[in-house]
Amino acid sequence: MKVLITGTEGYIGSLLAPLLMQQGHDVIGVDTGFYKVGWLYNGTSLTPKTLNKDLRHIDIADLQEVEAIIHLAELSNDPLGQLAPQITYEINHEGSVRLAKLAKTAGVPRFIYTSSCSVYGFASEDFVTEESAVNPQTAYAKCKVLVERDVRELADAEFCPTFLRNATAYGASPRMRFDIVLNNLAGLAQTTGEIKMISDGTPWRPLVHVLDICSAIACVLEAPLDLVRDRIFNVGDTNSNYQVREIAEIVAEVFTGCQLSFGKSDPDNRSYRVSFDKITNTLPGFKCKWDAKQGAKQLFEIFQQIDMSKDTFEFRGFTRLKQLEYLLRTHQIDSHFFWKQYL
Repeated sequence: MKVLITGTEGYIGSLLAPLLMQQGHDVIGVDTGFYKVGWLYNGTSLTPKTLNKDLRHIDIADLQEVEAIIHLAELSNDPLGQLAPQITYEINHEGSVRLAKLAKTAGVPRFIYTSSCSVYGFASEDFVTEESAVNPQTAYAKCKVLVERDVRELADAEFCPTFLRNATAYGASPRMRFDIVLNNLAGLAQTTGEIKMISDGTPWRPLVHVLDICSAIACVLEAPLDLVRDRIFNVGDTNSNYQVREIAEIVAEVFTGCQLSFGKSDPDNRSYRVSFDKITNTLPGFKCKWDAKQGAKQLFEIFQQIDMSKDTFEFRGFTRLKQLEYLLRTHQIDSHFFWKQYL
């Protein structure tokens, strides 16, 4: 299958593209290159042909003969949404819906959109499902809800969108991110020997390993169209709902000698546990293979192999907000996050 993946140079995309290529798919990448500078280790032998192009500049000619689009490329995480909420809406909402409409016009039958469990926000139910009310708390999460709403309206017999609400990702990737909870705590444990939580760590978060996200996407890509048409799936494992303090304790246990302490209150009011029964019962071949302790051990082993330092952990290329602040400060991108042309 000819597959176009947006965000192939990102945290998920740098693992997903080689996986699909190994499975025999013809993969084309699209990436604007914001995070090209961040490369933690040489983790893959395959890379796809990648168009160096902003999501908002993709045109119908780029979609010729494409049979599926996997859309990863958005401004990632809540701090970025706070930095530039209007640009977050411009890229994440308007840009994503525009891409879906282009795909439908071009006759691309499959459109896989990576949404997020953050759409649930602060949940009153014990375990939210795909049918639960959403309660997004941030610009990032609100955009996910808007894209789901608008792209679902495009679904018909010829156009099959599928929406994957990923739990909070963790685990090693060549294009590493240290601004997500388990990875961040592992980096602190490795480079400082200490995890000092500013909160009490009581909120709940569902976690999913980045490779399990890739597996879910691969399963949707090969599933019968009628099974995944206009469907929403939470991506993760019901057994991998953790309180933030549990995540910290797991990391501290793996990184022997790490000192762990907690604060008294939690300024972040997002707390939700998620049911992942639908995806495991519906999607052929999908089952999470990782848990938080395995992920922490994977990070520990890689950190040892690369002799990871504090400078590496704190490098802007591994934190989305730091990198974009740098590109703005040095005027390499403009106020709408388009690259400035120097030649």
